[in-house]
Amino acid sequence: MGDYMTIEENIFNKSKPNYLKLVKYGFKQKNSSYIYNQNFFNNEFMVEIIIKDNNVDGKVYDLNTMLEYTNIRLSIEGSFVNSVKEEYIKILKNIKDNCFESEYFNLEQSNRITSYIMDKYNIKPEYLWNKYPGYGVFKNKDNKWFGIIMDIDRSKISNKTGLTEIINLKVDKDELDNILKNNGIYEAYHMNKKSWVSISLDDTLDDEFIIDLIDKSYSLVNNKVD
Repeated sequence: MGDYMTIEENIFNKSKPNYLKLVKYGFKQKNSSYIYNQNFFNNEFMVEIIIKDNNVDGKVYDLNTMLEYTNIRLSIEGSFVNSVKEEYIKILKNIKDNCFESEYFNLEQSNRITSYIMDKYNIKPEYLWNKYPGYGVFKNKDNKWFGIIMDIDRSKISNKTGLTEIINLKVDKDELDNILKNNGIYEAYHMNKKSWVSISLDDTLDDEFIIDLIDKSYSLVNNKVD
């Protein structure tokens, strides 16, 4: 993920491909990639979609020149460019509707962790803020938070940059210093740093390690430990 989302990233955000459906739709598998071509806009343009490792890359070609038509990526006023862009977006959305499945978050580890919470505690993330659509809160039966997954820039918690996802969890104050010694665990972002930590969900840490902290956070909140 980056600070600027492409047309494809914006459309396929929080979704993953169903490869059987891709083939049924008309995608051709080539090694580890799935490729789809379609002429559109009265056969003046061709779209090429390549899906690899769950990532979607799309290109539009002008069939008169066989060059990539990059104008759709620019902020250009004009009905022609916008019409081509709109048709391209329609194709992408149709592929998403027919071949993709929705997910709660962007990173694979975020979704695995979410599946664990849903399976064990029967709790789904709640999205409370329109301004932060990537923030999902996990609450217990007493409406108390025991975790929140957020998409933030890495600079908020480290000296790196670029968008990522973290989960904030409550921890035992006596264990805080030792927990913070682990790579991928940081002082809590936007929460009490004396009793919460932020954990990167980029597979720096094993799921099992994070799951153990999730269970402890759930217990701490249920026991109303400050």
